[in-house]
Amino acid sequence: MSRPHDLDDLGSEAETVGGAEAQVIPLHGPGREKPEAERDLREEDAARADAPVVAFPGAEKETPDEPLSAAARSALGFLRDRLTGDYTVDEFGFDAELTDAVFLPPLRALYKKWFRVETHGVEHLPASGGALLVSNHSGTIPLDSLMTAVAVHDETGGRHLRGLGADLVFQVPLVGSFARKSGQTLACHADAERLLRKGELVGVWPEGFKGVGKPFSSRYKLQRFGRGGFVSAALKAGVPIIPVSVIGAEEIYPKLGDIKVLARMLGLPYFPVTPFFPHFGLLGAVPLPTKWSIEFGEPIRTDEFDPDAVDDPMLVFQLTDQVRESIQQTLYQRLSQRKSVFRG
Repeated sequence: MSRPHDLDDLGSEAETVGGAEAQVIPLHGPGREKPEAERDLREEDAARADAPVVAFPGAEKETPDEPLSAAARSALGFLRDRLTGDYTVDEFGFDAELTDAVFLPPLRALYKKWFRVETHGVEHLPASGGALLVSNHSGTIPLDSLMTAVAVHDETGGRHLRGLGADLVFQVPLVGSFARKSGQTLACHADAERLLRKGELVGVWPEGFKGVGKPFSSRYKLQRFGRGGFVSAALKAGVPIIPVSVIGAEEIYPKLGDIKVLARMLGLPYFPVTPFFPHFGLLGAVPLPTKWSIEFGEPIRTDEFDPDAVDDPMLVFQLTDQVRESIQQTLYQRLSQRKSVFRG
């Protein structure tokens, strides 16, 4: 029988384990080289660790979810408040949060991309306190009031224009509710005065349906301003009157005629006939992309008059005529400078 290999044959280091000698074979250390294959593998691993990481589609490294953006948090907060009823409206039903989040964005797109509105005289809009904005009215469908509201909001850093609307606006289903929530209220002296005393910017269009529904042949010719009720409200509240002149709205729906029978049946002040409506149906209701300008004129002060000046019919008439004349002259001036209906 052959004897086992001597311990000295396997190495020179020995330990005694449990009284017996045991050989410890160093894998690394002095006098012992790493196996060639192992050395190559470790060098490859080191090189691979230093190499740049190449991302392949579908093989991205998983990362923790990023926190929600401010816009997403705001949207979620808005929806939560709507669902729980945790939001406020003022005494007129105005919902400022809903207006900024839902109503203004699509109107702003129309304002910037479709009508490409230019504004002038924005320095006349007060940063705080009440003022009465008096504007011409036109367009067959009164988009001019909506575009003016966008201009006021964006040019003043967030102030809302509280429009005074006709009874018909609040009688139409859905339209009346939207009008209330977006800050509009009935065109009456009491509401106008209350808003002005609260320091709001109030918009009024004294031509009413006479202005919106006038034929294309009478474009940019101001209709009668009524009895000057808006002047009385401004005098009582002691706020300035700012004339507003809108160019471009007259041509969005050129009114060529009026189907009076249909207007009476539908309870409307007029049923317009334009080059495209009603011949092309809903397609004919798309407004023409005219180029608009809105100019805010120099304010007319009312705080210089005595408190009882509101009872002076001649003064009220003079101020009414002054506002109307200011708007008309500005319209003529802007029209003389306009090169094209669609390019401004």
